[in-house]
Amino acid sequence: MEPLSRPLTDSERLDWLRLARSENVGPVTFRRLIDRFGSAKRALERLPDLARNGGRRSYRPCPLNLAQEELARLAEIGGRAIAWVEPDYPAALRAVDDAPAVITVRGRADLLTHPREVALVGARNASANGRRFAHDMARELAEAGLVVVSGLARGIDGAAHAGALAAKGGTIAVLAGGVDVLYPPEHADLYDRIARDGLIVAEMPPGTEPGARLFPRRNRIISGLSLGTVVIEAALKSGSLITARFANEQGREVMAVPGSPLDPRCRGTNRLIREGALLVEDAAQVLEAIDGVRNLNLNLFNNVNDGDQLADSEIEKETADIRSNILNLLGPSPVEVDELLRQCHCSAPVMGMVLLELDLAGRLERHPGNRVSLLAKVA
Repeated sequence: MEPLSRPLTDSERLDWLRLARSENVGPVTFRRLIDRFGSAKRALERLPDLARNGGRRSYRPCPLNLAQEELARLAEIGGRAIAWVEPDYPAALRAVDDAPAVITVRGRADLLTHPREVALVGARNASANGRRFAHDMARELAEAGLVVVSGLARGIDGAAHAGALAAKGGTIAVLAGGVDVLYPPEHADLYDRIARDGLIVAEMPPGTEPGARLFPRRNRIISGLSLGTVVIEAALKSGSLITARFANEQGREVMAVPGSPLDPRCRGTNRLIREGALLVEDAAQVLEAIDGVRNLNLNLFNNVNDGDQLADSEIEKETADIRSNILNLLGPSPVEVDELLRQCHCSAPVMGMVLLELDLAGRLERHPGNRVSLLAKVA
């Protein structure tokens, strides 16, 4: 199949949004569905059967009217939804395994295709020196032509956005909630400036209030948009360290600004340096590191098109024959998928189909190291 690299039609965009908003369809499951069925429309048609095969009696995909309301809300605020296969979806983010199937944006969408973006993140309770350092570094990076990415949080994030705007450069704010939901409230003026002169990005539907579980999801997008991530002040238990971990897993440069060992806000950054992060002390060193990024494939497209279901009746038949065997081998303790393959003597596509069914039924939990475990059966 030829990869899809064109704007979606209105009906295709609704199908993509409905599939992305359907229960138990995360970014990885979304890609597996598209790979298997060739289009979001066909995948939507098959969701109830797949969930039933996984042990769930009743499953309803995201209703059409909810997707229509979401797009209407975006249009009201001057925003839009961009699907993973469209040419204006950010290439660096597309290269991430669990990149969102659809992102919503408000502002200068042209910033998404900028070839050099760098993330600046750090402590919410940042010191005065830390805020000034972040502001000045962001300003200098913006003056050098980079787009500064951050999370609009208090402290370092806000200072970084403000610094980039002061240089009249591009900045991207990634939100944990909906693209139209301001958080924190004291950043109302900054939010408006970014929506006008920069870009607001979100994975969640408009109107979504930011919750604790959503911030790590946001952090993977911050690092995924960027060629490198700079951490300026971070405690040992900090969301900024989660962003740094994502950056490392995504093959991006991780940089940290050293700080006083007497300041708890610097212990996280100092530990990053001990563990191999690049020590940076000014914007010039960040620019040098970003210029040195190599071997990052930013033009990845899965074999995705808008055609009919992939014809493979043999997979369907073999799946029915082997499903019970796979279920018997699964339990509450994580097991490697490769080990399941060895013991089941089935093909990888068949194993993938059974795990996909369990995913949609809400019965499968995925663990690091390509391991899976079985959750309790749901109604």
